[in-house]
Amino acid sequence: MPGRAPVPRSPGAAARPVGTVTRGTTSPNRLRRMDRWIAHALVPALRRADAPPLAVDLGYGATPWTAVELLLRLRRVRPDARVAGVEIDPARVAAAEPYVRPGLDFRRGGFETPVERPPLLIRAANVLRQYDEREVPAAWERLCGRLAPDGLLVEGTCDEIGRRHVWVALGPQGPRTVTFAARLATLDRPSDLAERLPKALIHRNVPGEPVHAFLRDFDRAWAAAAPYGALSARQRWIRAARALTGSWPLTDGPRRWRQGEVTVRWAALAPGGG
Repeated sequence: MPGRAPVPRSPGAAARPVGTVTRGTTSPNRLRRMDRWIAHALVPALRRADAPPLAVDLGYGATPWTAVELLLRLRRVRPDARVAGVEIDPARVAAAEPYVRPGLDFRRGGFETPVERPPLLIRAANVLRQYDEREVPAAWERLCGRLAPDGLLVEGTCDEIGRRHVWVALGPQGPRTVTFAARLATLDRPSDLAERLPKALIHRNVPGEPVHAFLRDFDRAWAAAAPYGALSARQRWIRAARALTGSWPLTDGPRRWRQGEVTVRWAALAPGGG
């Protein structure tokens, strides 16, 4: 995975991967919640693409499970979708070679995103978490600049087996939404997700910051919805999410809430209120 913020180079400089090698921790099915959301969010763009849509799995790690799974999930919507797995460590690229197949390849690279055309998706999971907070805006800007006009950068963090996950979705012009997703049976309260906030927000979960206020209100709504827990954790989550709509700009509804997700506009949670 890339590990340091991009450093601008002159047009004549020798091309080389931008970043440093990081841990590369991964496991099968770890990113299923993010992938499920991506496949839903990208349905219109996937279906209207003239050429086979291209996605990039940036920093897929020591083994290529996440790239393989991303291809399978996108192809449920668009059978000719393509995925390029990008890693800065040449040993990881070599280790992924047995998984190459039509529509899936692996290449060495970093934040320069070495693909032949602007991708419809760049997914960077558990990558920027290893940065300093001040480096995130430049990384976002560089990756967003590589996107197709209707493309998405999805950047976030999850636990080791994908039960808890928070990600930011960005378009070519910048951040749009933040999604909180969990296996609800493992959740004591929504603020348990705070430890998985992406780097742009994790140090902002303090009084006076919008993300702290959002998680506080979510916890209160969750507590008020406790009677619905007798039906299921899902019903309690749906009721809590519904209660938030009066004070927070949620962009989804019951269909996504049933998946254990809640998505809110970035502007409402941005550090310092924007």
